[in-house]
Amino acid sequence: MNESQSRRCPRCKRQLPRTAFAGNKSMADGLQAYCRECSAEYYRQRQEAKGRKVRAKVSVPPGHKRCPQCSEVKPHSDWERNKSTSDGRASYCRACRAERSRASYFMRKYGLTEGEVGEMIASQMGVCCICLAAPATQVDHCHQTGRVRGVLCFNCNSGLGLLRDDPAAAYRAADYLEGNAWKPTLVAPGVYQLPS
Repeated sequence: MNESQSRRCPRCKRQLPRTAFAGNKSMADGLQAYCRECSAEYYRQRQEAKGRKVRAKVSVPPGHKRCPQCSEVKPHSDWERNKSTSDGRASYCRACRAERSRASYFMRKYGLTEGEVGEMIASQMGVCCICLAAPATQVDHCHQTGRVRGVLCFNCNSGLGLLRDDPAAAYRAADYLEGNAWKPTLVAPGVYQLPS
């Protein structure tokens, strides 16, 4: 290796190829002063001196990426695409991204952690409060106050939403189901009177 293709690292005192040094446009030769290994070690020492932890570098084969949440190396097929990142992939794998998205949704929409939602479901024995048959999966809340009422199944939660959270409409629906079909009387255009 001739002198123009190599360079000496002042920290480890080794003669290394120029590719072992990261680029730095402010330096005369356009390369960092220390080799990549020494720069990484220096960075690790500085961070530990500040009380911060630096994760160990993991070798990742081509076509794969390491997820910072689950610490697993997964193929690119397990990642969403993201044009704004340098590698064109999301920061977290699909599974971790879905988990993070679900947790942030509960906090943003209801002010609850996933653990609190789990406690609510456990307190209901895992079943819907209305039908007492289907598993509780949907957080139900008052649309006027935002207060969380409980966890329902999809159908019961949708039913309350379609009845516009109106207790009177729910009572009329219950009466209707019991066979008491009351027909409203037209009093004026657009004004109906229900029998008492």
